[in-house]
Amino acid sequence: MDVKGLIDRYDAAWNAQDLDTVASLHDDAIVFHNHTAGERVEGAAAVRDHIAAIFERWPTLRFERRALRCGADFAVSEWTASATHPEDGRRLEWDGIDVFPLTAAGRLARKDVYSTSATPRILS
Repeated sequence: MDVKGLIDRYDAAWNAQDLDTVASLHDDAIVFHNHTAGERVEGAAAVRDHIAAIFERWPTLRFERRALRCGADFAVSEWTASATHPEDGRRLEWDGIDVFPLTAAGRLARKDVYSTSATPRILS
């Protein structure tokens, strides 16, 4: 399994806000758990809807990878996110990591997010 290639495609789809591609890389039983925000969603359809809502609220959200560590059945990605706040126009930036356990079929079983989004850096 090409774990790095999978995460490269996933990250590119997030940055393009390409919901169809993001969802196609998820297992049917995926769990999306943003530990920082206290959000936990289970199942492909519910996770797709949750991510669609993120994209709708944060149309400028983008991620820059700082590091990627891959094993045979997992990946851990360190990143910096940036976005314009949808309510007040402030440019924000925060750091985080995603932990991705993978299925034997090469799909994302989980996306566990840990970040500093509760205390973002204000760029302007």
